[in-house]
Amino acid sequence: MTLTNEDREAIVSYRIENAHKELKALQILIDNELWNNAMSRLYYACFYAVSALLISYGIETQTHRGVRSMLALHFIKDGKIAVEWNIFYTRLLENRHIGDYEDFFDFDKSTVMEAYQKAIEFIEIIEPLIKKN
Repeated sequence: MTLTNEDREAIVSYRIENAHKELKALQILIDNELWNNAMSRLYYACFYAVSALLISYGIETQTHRGVRSMLALHFIKDGKIAVEWNIFYTRLLENRHIGDYEDFFDFDKSTVMEAYQKAIEFIEIIEPLIKKN
């Protein structure tokens, strides 16, 4: 399906808005010490931002791993985003799987809070790239 520029702008705006909503919702999960749920929502906040970035450049994907691969190919490889952020995003994806599907596993407060601060920074790096395009 080919998107018009208007469609693309609407989707990008919607996904960035969702990224920020996820960050707001995280505070409720953190306040209630729901660490696995918080880690999952951290991933989705970043996923929405990265997918908005890709769409803004006309890059379409079908899977979560596809989003990660296209981020690396189009933004990490050419230095628009530092390699450390690809490592961070990959780790968030892995953590989401662990938190959602592993039995008898719980993230702790310090792990979630560290990821929370990095997620905010990651989204702040992505947004200007979207606006630049």
